[in-house]
Amino acid sequence: MTPRTSVVIPVQAFEHAKSRLGAALDAEERRDLVERLLVGTVEAARSTPDVAEVLVVSPDPEVLDVAARSGARPVEQRSRGLNPALQEARAAASGSRLLILPADVPGLRPADLTRVLEAGDAAGTPSVVLAPDRHGTGTNALLLDPPDAIDPAFGGDSRAGHAWLAASADIPFTEVTGVLDLDVDTPEDLLLAEALAPQAIHAD
Repeated sequence: MTPRTSVVIPVQAFEHAKSRLGAALDAEERRDLVERLLVGTVEAARSTPDVAEVLVVSPDPEVLDVAARSGARPVEQRSRGLNPALQEARAAASGSRLLILPADVPGLRPADLTRVLEAGDAAGTPSVVLAPDRHGTGTNALLLDPPDAIDPAFGGDSRAGHAWLAASADIPFTEVTGVLDLDVDTPEDLLLAEALAPQAIHAD
């Protein structure tokens, strides 16, 4: 079967990434952490069956260079804000469905992404599949089939926002729990990540 999923990974500029970790990591450490997590995310996505391409959208040329060296297709962000960036990447994607991933899920495995994609297979077309964060409010994976099933609505309680958009469009909505629930935004998240996936957090 021909792979049909485009994976989109949005990344802020390295210089401004993960400012909420400032109490635990200095600027250079935060930059190195973001790069390690991005490379790991790209590698996991590229190794997942049914992924046709991986796109990284960012306004930062350095991020785009790292993405390209990791095997992703760089998309220069020309708009401002996360959701407009995702719409730019969606316009550049070629797959018949779109998986939006953050770049900060430590220890991401192809098997985790496969669970999300299989939920999409079961739901059919059109459908929206979401993996919530550990707090139950954020979105750590969003699978849109077709890619324009709904518009991305990240920020705040995005889990509820995406569910509402799907319901408003009368599109089946499925949640996949127990995977992709930890992202690294706060010092508490960092401690959890160091315990669960230390190889993803620390350089060799």
